[in-house]
Amino acid sequence: MRFLEVLPMVFVMIAGPQILSAIFLATSDRWRRNSAAFVGGAAVSISLVVALAYVFSSGVPDQGDSNAIRSAIVLVALVLAMVHTYHTRETSEPPRWMGKLETATPRFSFRLGFLLMGFFPTDILTSVAVGSYLAARGASLLEAIPFILCTLLVLALPSLTLVAFSERAETFLPKARNWMDANSWIINELVILFFIAMTLNNLLG
Repeated sequence: MRFLEVLPMVFVMIAGPQILSAIFLATSDRWRRNSAAFVGGAAVSISLVVALAYVFSSGVPDQGDSNAIRSAIVLVALVLAMVHTYHTRETSEPPRWMGKLETATPRFSFRLGFLLMGFFPTDILTSVAVGSYLAARGASLLEAIPFILCTLLVLALPSLTLVAFSERAETFLPKARNWMDANSWIINELVILFFIAMTLNNLLG
């Protein structure tokens, strides 16, 4: 995959509770170990899902009619999800597990990174899309490495920012965390819009 093709997929992977969790862990008591464990868990799960999608997609013929029907169904579901997200923006609450992030342990952080980045709906769809894309074009699985590394780099940015800027980051990160927590529905809408664009491109392409 070309590098510029990877970047939008990386944004989908980290938008929402993923980057918010990374920021929370960077402001936790044991932030160095927690952040490293979170990125480590993410690395394992993303690599696993991409590899499995690649293996299961290899040799599968692309049937145009069935693919168009699937894309149309996905498009309708995405539009409904977008409408639902907008109508529930005032009442939506952060997941319960987010309350544990400030006192998280490295073990919890690793498990969170593994489950969140490997099995969160938008993440598993994106990782499967990357693996399937490479398999359908006969490309090597190694071409998924830039996608995986870019995703991990963005997840590590909050802790890297803390290392590089120290006191300034300690002031900035909580503000960024609070803003993203209060406006998470906007991020969700942007992610859904991206998937709608991808689906439309698949239908019209």
